[in-house]
Amino acid sequence: MDLASLLDLIDSTIRLSTPLLFAALAGLYSERSGIFDISLEGKMLIAAFASASAAAVWGSVLLGLVFGILAAVGFSLVHGLASITYRGNQIVSGVAINFIAAGLTIILGQAWFGQGGRTPSLFGGGRFTAVELPFAEAVRDVPVIGPIYSGVLSGQTPLVYVAFAMVPLTWWVLFRTRFGLRLRAVGENPAAVDTAGISVTFLRYRAVIICGVLTGFAGAYLSTGQAAGFTRDMTAGKGYIALAALIFANWKPVPVMFACLLFGFLDAVSIRIQGVELPLVGEVSVQFVSALPYILTVILLAGFVGKATPPRAGGVPYVKER
Repeated sequence: MDLASLLDLIDSTIRLSTPLLFAALAGLYSERSGIFDISLEGKMLIAAFASASAAAVWGSVLLGLVFGILAAVGFSLVHGLASITYRGNQIVSGVAINFIAAGLTIILGQAWFGQGGRTPSLFGGGRFTAVELPFAEAVRDVPVIGPIYSGVLSGQTPLVYVAFAMVPLTWWVLFRTRFGLRLRAVGENPAAVDTAGISVTFLRYRAVIICGVLTGFAGAYLSTGQAAGFTRDMTAGKGYIALAALIFANWKPVPVMFACLLFGFLDAVSIRIQGVELPLVGEVSVQFVSALPYILTVILLAGFVGKATPPRAGGVPYVKER
């Protein structure tokens, strides 16, 4: 593999890991507060649909991003209502949201645009365009550094930079701020937080709202950054892979980034080996290649899920002591 092919693979890895990173960080905030969130998939899907729909109607990608975030936050609040206020089963609530999002996007897409659940293709101001970093052209011919800077770091859409900037920001929020300390405490021992006079309910609602905002970014990236419109079930299990990355990374922001990059790399490799003759194997079937990231997700989870340590109060509704 030459340098150009390697850089192409790295570039694809970064692009494909971006929605996973947004979704995994979203789940990190929610689950650190004690609210398990299996509905990352559904919130990404409804955000992707809302973003593409708004961008198609008004021709503004920023308006599309706002609508995507609002849609995801709305679904997050529904999950919060079921899990926090009514103390329902968090897994059941998450699965229900995934089903609702999958059906609602198809029904509304067909009703509004008449294209079988798809939105019209996006052009111009309806999509995020690549950002050229300063001096990218000037250093393009510099050996090694030039191609990396101009071909990998430069030329990404704005949401890619936002996703990776969220990693140190999330670390700082969780481990260096009062809000982060309380958020982690409420996921470990909500009774102690309540005894200190801090509202467990309010903290957890703030966590699920942040989760909604980040899944809104993930969905908007899928339909207006990575693709040029919404297609049926376009998340294709990315919410579940993000959840797997979160567990694999043991609910820590920096390991979450590397786990998402790993899954993005596997996805990028699977795309490139389709139809390629491999030594001793021959041509790999398209079906096997498409399933490869999901197979490896199951293998990794089977090996690491027993070693992961989730928040102790995760998935357990808090009942205030009288």
